[in-house]
Amino acid sequence: MATIQPAPKMDILKKQSSHEIPKIDLSKIDNVPYFIEKEYIRDIDDDFAYEEVPVEDFYENENEENFELALLKLDDGSKDKLTVATPPRADINIIPETTDDFIRNFLVKLNLLKTLNAFQNEWYEHVQSGRLKADDVGSVPDIYAKNQQLADQVKFFKFEVDRFKKAAEKAKEEYVKMKKERDYHRMHHNRVAQEKNKLITDLKRLKLHYETYEPLLKNMKDKYEGAIRDKIVNQLERDRAVAELGAIKSNENLSPNKLEKKDMGPTQKRLLEYRNGEKALREEMKTKKPEEPFITNRHPKDSEFPPETGLNPYLNRLKEDAHNLTSIRLSQTIQAHNLPISSIAIHPRKMIAVTTSDDKSWKMWTIPDGQMIMRGDGHTDWVSGCEFHPNGKMLATSSGDSTVKLWNFEKQKCIHTFTDHLQAVWDVSWHSCGNFLVSGSRDNTAKVWDLNSLRCRYTLRGHADAINSVEFLHFSNIILTGSSDKTISLWDARTGLVAHNFYGHMNSVNHATFNLRGDTLASCDSMGVVKIWDVRKVSVTESHDFGPYSANSVAFNPLSTMIVVASDDGSLKSFNIQSQQLTPLAAHEDAVNCVKFDINGSYILSGGCDNTLRVWS
Repeated sequence: MATIQPAPKMDILKKQSSHEIPKIDLSKIDNVPYFIEKEYIRDIDDDFAYEEVPVEDFYENENEENFELALLKLDDGSKDKLTVATPPRADINIIPETTDDFIRNFLVKLNLLKTLNAFQNEWYEHVQSGRLKADDVGSVPDIYAKNQQLADQVKFFKFEVDRFKKAAEKAKEEYVKMKKERDYHRMHHNRVAQEKNKLITDLKRLKLHYETYEPLLKNMKDKYEGAIRDKIVNQLERDRAVAELGAIKSNENLSPNKLEKKDMGPTQKRLLEYRNGEKALREEMKTKKPEEPFITNRHPKDSEFPPETGLNPYLNRLKEDAHNLTSIRLSQTIQAHNLPISSIAIHPRKMIAVTTSDDKSWKMWTIPDGQMIMRGDGHTDWVSGCEFHPNGKMLATSSGDSTVKLWNFEKQKCIHTFTDHLQAVWDVSWHSCGNFLVSGSRDNTAKVWDLNSLRCRYTLRGHADAINSVEFLHFSNIILTGSSDKTISLWDARTGLVAHNFYGHMNSVNHATFNLRGDTLASCDSMGVVKIWDVRKVSVTESHDFGPYSANSVAFNPLSTMIVVASDDGSLKSFNIQSQQLTPLAAHEDAVNCVKFDINGSYILSGGCDNTLRVWS
């Protein structure tokens, strides 16, 4: 006789779990397999000409399988499996679920555990007492179980649909993104192709232009070689003339007055003619000014250059008043201009300085208080250089508007403007007598101006590039110029001719200056190299690399024991020539353009692109 035993709680849970929806961890959604769909991409109608890419044979080995062959083998295998006789399987009888099991599963599903316990107790009591038989219970109709299964499948399929929708949206975003990238790369390719074609055209044009210069270069080379030959011939003739002159002077003990002309030999006759010509030339030279023997177009108001005495009064003051700065510190910062400061000038006798700037103005300041005394406006472009007149009552400024202006402090205005330069003027310097002014310009020339006749006395030509700095040697007629053609030159202001050239820099010379004695000069270039030269030997004594930043200005202290360099890295570099010790002075926030020692060496002024004037003591 069949008996009904109460189902354990674990069996009820297992039956319930068989109908639950499978749970999917959303954090691992990328690991869920996707279905492969065939997508047709529409043709793109545009005018872009794509290059055909040849298909390479990636499968060089004919015996190697490919994807299509694998599919054919798979189909053959599946057909073979269908033909094989399958062993008989046992029939599975599905037993319908009884009503009590259905109620138990329903209560467990809704988590009604107290109701389930009450149902279990009462059910078993009726079964044990015989009031309830198995035949009376019956089973649940299949339609309810199928409905439950179909509801579970609907929930699962809804979940799958949502997941596939998200995947489709993500794929759509990726597709749009790739389409945009394709369009971007297509435009970039078109631009690169256009630039390539343009460069090819430019190269062809430059090649044709270069071919037109070849005959000219050949002609220039022939002229240069001819000039060298002429130079050598002239040197030989000069040496021969000097030898003849020495032989003539060696016969000065002969007295031609005692000899009659008919008794003279050919050498004595030539000596007599030479002496007569020399006497006539001496008498003719007496009628000209000895300081300027080559001037033919004099002006009535032209000034006379002072004689070369070799005396420098500053050297006497140097022994008594000069300071030797051993430790340098920043003592004052003056917000001077709204744009970078280009140059500084110090008054010869007072604690006053003038700064020029790219804001087209110059300003006068008290040192070290930093109180502004005066301001000058009148240039139409940046002001590049300035210097006080030796008497301290005037100021000369140079500008990018190709002019040099003279300012009178008593009249508080510009009294004259020199306009002979063709391009921007970089620097100016006064002669110690105060009657002459020299300026260096971007037009590759320097000009000597006469303040009495207000005209250009000489134009110094010889540099092949812009002249960046000019300076008169103290109490002398010697002019120092530094140029972008990597050379430094010494000129005689009385004749306008070059006396010496200094070669050694490999880059543009930004600034050059004399020491107070005038026997040494320092120069700096655009790669930070600073050189110290012996003027008498016309040679380099020291060379130091303070790069890689540009060195814009250099200054000697009065004792010539130290130089200070203004650098593009925003610092001053103090270098002791005796101990060879380098001390960087950092305070500026941008490139330093200029640096100056006062005549006593008691303080240093520096100006830079941070628009400030800084006082060091």
